[in-house]
Amino acid sequence: MLTQQLTPAQIAFYHENGYLHIPRLFSEAETDELSATMDWLIDAWSNKEAGWTGPWRKAYMDAETEKKSKLVAMHDLHFYSEAWLRCAVNERLSRCMVQLLGENVELHHTTMHVKPPETGHPFPMHQDNAFYEHTDNRYVDVLMHLDDTHHKNGEIRFLAGSHKQGYLPHITTTPEGPCTPHLPTDQYSLQQTVPVPGHRGDVVVFNIFTVHGSHINQTPEPRRLVRLGYRNVDNVQVRGQSMGRPGLMVAGRRPRRAGQELFSTEMLVNNPLAAVKEEAAAR
Repeated sequence: MLTQQLTPAQIAFYHENGYLHIPRLFSEAETDELSATMDWLIDAWSNKEAGWTGPWRKAYMDAETEKKSKLVAMHDLHFYSEAWLRCAVNERLSRCMVQLLGENVELHHTTMHVKPPETGHPFPMHQDNAFYEHTDNRYVDVLMHLDDTHHKNGEIRFLAGSHKQGYLPHITTTPEGPCTPHLPTDQYSLQQTVPVPGHRGDVVVFNIFTVHGSHINQTPEPRRLVRLGYRNVDNVQVRGQSMGRPGLMVAGRRPRRAGQELFSTEMLVNNPLAAVKEEAAAR
């Protein structure tokens, strides 16, 4: 059984506000290794593109900035790097998740979020449940900081207590077609939020229903974060990212539901390693 990591006051703050800043969860040496590996992943594997779509872009950026704004991203870093696998199953982090989610905790995903220098992508107000919808709020997203964050480079910002409202309707389509889910800009603003800056090696955790967003990166350096998603293993996913695939158990056990079959050993269509395996088989 994992020992305690968070204090009762920290746990109470999380449940009241929907987020929590945990300083220095990762050591300097661990953060250095993750940082170096992140730079390699950015160069070797990441997508560098305009990022999220939708009318919110015009509300958050002027026309010239909007044309230049990019996001560097990729999913499931732990499939590509031993260092990030060790991060995802880190015992100190797992202790925190047990205290917030219960004894049986499953890793759902890891995702790179890098804001490039000067015009690095802002994020509109949204709930992460819009991207991977679950039946309840026993889901915690973790932002592992590889760089210090502050207003100039777009630290994470939260609408405190918003998780208590449950899932909110998001804008997902426009007259021009589908867009990235976000909340209406005339109802939800970054000016309403609480900034939560962090130092490298810190983590900031938040509930899947907590409304959040961030400003553009205005600095000459990238702002590098990795989001790690964890859920109580009994919290069933309805739709969205990583739907239908099992995750690593980082704490406890996976109870067997009535009639549940063993997980398939066959390659899934959406398995990110499928192309690699197909290429290897063709050689």
